[in-house]
Amino acid sequence: MDENWDCIVVGAGAAGLSAALVLGRARRRTLVLDTGQQSNRAAHGIGGMLGQDGRPADAFYADGRRELAAYPAVEVRDLEVVGADGFTLTLADGTRQTGTTILLATGMSYRYPDLPGAAERWGRSVFHCPFCHGWEVRDRPLCVLDDSGIHRALLLTAWSDDVTLLSTTVSDEDRARLDAAGVTIDDRPVASLRGPGDELEAVVFADGSERECGGLLVAVSLHQRSALAEQLGATYAEPSPLTAEGLAVGGPNATNVPGLFVAGDATGQMPSVANVIASGAMAASAIVGRLTGAM
Repeated sequence: MDENWDCIVVGAGAAGLSAALVLGRARRRTLVLDTGQQSNRAAHGIGGMLGQDGRPADAFYADGRRELAAYPAVEVRDLEVVGADGFTLTLADGTRQTGTTILLATGMSYRYPDLPGAAERWGRSVFHCPFCHGWEVRDRPLCVLDDSGIHRALLLTAWSDDVTLLSTTVSDEDRARLDAAGVTIDDRPVASLRGPGDELEAVVFADGSERECGGLLVAVSLHQRSALAEQLGATYAEPSPLTAEGLAVGGPNATNVPGLFVAGDATGQMPSVANVIASGAMAASAIVGRLTGAM
């Protein structure tokens, strides 16, 4: 059955659920679509979010859905968007859903080094954000695998007095800064990671030698998880060292396509649950303004 909605929210992570809550409270007929691929599901829990610190992401999302159930204007469906004809979206069940507005909260794909042992430890003892994961690995020997990781190695000294930068491209000036901060530099090529389960005990070098390591901060590149933005004609922002494919935002969370909005990691903002919740709420407020003619 074909249906029409005030807004279709694609993605039910923190940004999408936050937006749907604002839209539901504004009595806007809203469809939320989700495939359950939120990036932080791999983590031990949400780090640094007031009222939710350390909470497993699955529990957080389940509570968000329960809150939305109180608003009759909002419906959540666990379905993938498989095609788009303008603002009419075809779903995996064959139905066509049309939105007066669409909000992309599809998140990003985190690409980290293709290093043996990294995948099974990703989001736990191998991580990209010290603010999200540093507390859990505090006071352990920590390493940074990033040729341009001077700043990140210095930042990591907030959580440990034993920090090593694994890099072959450190200038004399940066060596002096790192030495003054007590950061060690090791330029041996890393071959793999070792440790039980998702725990990390050591980085293993190409020559077979090891360095003790209880947590590894790595460089990542963020890419769009969904092709929907491109299908709808949204343009990308200029790439940054972190975000390769963030969507360009003009007005309040608005893309270059009238009626198409974006929230959360897909914008290329600094990833964190707190940031994307705020982004979703702001996008929803702008959508209500557009729907009512107030903006």
